[in-house]
Amino acid sequence: MKVTGFNHLTIRVSDLNKSLSFYCDVLGMKQVHLGRTDAYLEWGDAWICLLEKGGHKQPEESWLGVDHVAFSIREEHFAEAVQLLKENQVPVIRGPLERGGGLSIQFLDPDGTVLELFTGSLERRMKVWK
Repeated sequence: MKVTGFNHLTIRVSDLNKSLSFYCDVLGMKQVHLGRTDAYLEWGDAWICLLEKGGHKQPEESWLGVDHVAFSIREEHFAEAVQLLKENQVPVIRGPLERGGGLSIQFLDPDGTVLELFTGSLERRMKVWK
């Protein structure tokens, strides 16, 4: 599998505005998108999505934290990677599909951590999200 690097990290948060203040004001990340329940931030070459749980109810602690970790892969290597996951009976939980400006597949590691292979970029995603 020919992964080219880290792509993005999605973090589930309980209060989007409070988290934005921390990630932007304290850590110095740059906000590039603000939706109703999500925000996209740039931090050097990395990008981070903050995803707020809907509703007014306090989310369970198990819901907070890292949602998934995504790795970049070139489109020409995507189908081969999907095939490799299938051949090794890796549990796929979403995809393969086209989403947010690229091809995506989400799958589980042996401990249940959600990983993603994604062919898009933050720039391409923002064109789709806006």
